[in-house]
Amino acid sequence: MWMDTKTEVEEASRIRASLSQRVLNSLLLCTGDMSHLDKYMQDKLFVLQLVVWGLRAVTRVILANNPLSGVLILTALYWASPWQGLLGTLGVLASTLTAVIIGQDSAEVSGGLHGFNGMLVSLLMGAFSSAGDWYWWLLLPVCLGSATCVFLFSALSSVLDRWDLPVSVFPFNIIIVLYLLCTHPDNPYFPHYTATPAGALEPNGTKLIAVEVMRGIVLGVGQIYACEAFGPSLLILGAVLLYSPLLALHALLGSAVGALAESWKGKEGSVSGDKEESVRWR
Repeated sequence: MWMDTKTEVEEASRIRASLSQRVLNSLLLCTGDMSHLDKYMQDKLFVLQLVVWGLRAVTRVILANNPLSGVLILTALYWASPWQGLLGTLGVLASTLTAVIIGQDSAEVSGGLHGFNGMLVSLLMGAFSSAGDWYWWLLLPVCLGSATCVFLFSALSSVLDRWDLPVSVFPFNIIIVLYLLCTHPDNPYFPHYTATPAGALEPNGTKLIAVEVMRGIVLGVGQIYACEAFGPSLLILGAVLLYSPLLALHALLGSAVGALAESWKGKEGSVSGDKEESVRWR
């Protein structure tokens, strides 16, 4: 009887170990670039393939390539602002569909390389716009700007490839700068905020608080997608972590350096302002 009990315990242990291993393997399938998903989607409907391509494009903004991370990032954007989430989705779809229509390389399209510039353009147009949320006129430049990114990407690739240089976000930078130059804060259709709001360069007297600095580091990651809310920014960081823990660490380190440098600059500005005030009173 004792031997039977021991055998049952060992069998139960093996079952639990096998179940844990299967769960771990399933979780590992959701990390990295999920290349197995591309093989599964080859014979599926075009709409479903377009969804996967668009989700990969969403993560390309942060140098990732994981559709599930794209789902988390889009969820974070809609959580922070449904209007910004809509603009980002529209920008990805416009640029990806344009790449498909003009016959860009299928590997680049499926990898999201023609969608992330469109998303950045659409998000920044929404962030700069002073017309408020649900301003439907903004959809016009969002679609046109996102589609134009594909043509710029193709043109710049033919030039930069000779020196083995990546195109990266050059199309996004060109389009958004041209958009801001062609419009102005008083434009009747596409008004936007001034580049430097009043008082932005004035030093503040805020003390360096550890909790606020930690919060600012997380928000710095979310600012990649023009997201200013802490919860959605944390979700975006989780999306990066799902793709690569190392990439998430680098994102945190980069944001930490920027946040600490900005905090120290503000602190020095406050100290110099106090000194000037002291000299003036003397």
